[in-house]
Amino acid sequence: MVATPIRPRVDAPLGGLAVADATRHDRLVAMREGRLGSVHSWELVTAVDGPGTRLTTFLSGCPLECLYCHNPDTLAMRDGHPVTSDELLARIARYAGVFRATGGGITLSGGEVLMQPAFAARILRGAKELGIHTAIDTSGFLGAAATDEMLADIDLVLLDVKSGDPETYRRVTGRTLEPTLAFGRRLAALPLGGHRPEVWIRFVLVPGLTDDPGNVEKVAAYAASLNEITPGTVTRVEVLPFHQMGRDKWAALGRDYRLGDTQPPTPERTESVRARFRAHGLQTY
Repeated sequence: MVATPIRPRVDAPLGGLAVADATRHDRLVAMREGRLGSVHSWELVTAVDGPGTRLTTFLSGCPLECLYCHNPDTLAMRDGHPVTSDELLARIARYAGVFRATGGGITLSGGEVLMQPAFAARILRGAKELGIHTAIDTSGFLGAAATDEMLADIDLVLLDVKSGDPETYRRVTGRTLEPTLAFGRRLAALPLGGHRPEVWIRFVLVPGLTDDPGNVEKVAAYAASLNEITPGTVTRVEVLPFHQMGRDKWAALGRDYRLGDTQPPTPERTESVRARFRAHGLQTY
């Protein structure tokens, strides 16, 4: 399903004011408190972004500049739609029956969900109060912004490990690798007896960029190391073949797309990379 923009009601309440009438100061305060978020779009999907049928909400804003980003229109927070947490939670509640019937739930994605931690935390808390399964799709780069209270409201973390090699990671994202690795280790080390989110590792296979055997091995070894910290932390790995589906978006935004000549990996190459993860005892798709 194509992502559909969320068009907020101009009368959506925000501290006694309609969103459209709120001052910039009021909006900033509301965002800090999590009552207001910048949302790009949403889509109702099955067997994507977690189990069952899911309402995936794409938040605007991301600190990374991934060369293969297929949602470059979500990178700037200012380009999103202002949506109150109450409004989004009301939308989520409409699908509660669908979620129960399919074992689905909500997934907060982006952009980068942890660019808006207060808003995300409020949505996750509200969803759990409704008895709905929750997931976040994150690079982990801003993992320090996720409080322990937020993690307690998350059932599944889709952790996008873009590279196992620091130099390759910087080449892909323009950022450093360690915050992502640290976030995964933090998830694995959450106290026994408490709530620990399930972790799915995602790795995008890009020929000539992330497919070096040494890099693949480092990602696989890292994923396996989380299960050494606490068995059962990583329950799934998804090796996602690179595609050109976001190329037109880059052109429409006037941005330089540097992977225009890069071809998707062959099915045989993709399967051989999946085999490297399976060799570490990881359930891989």
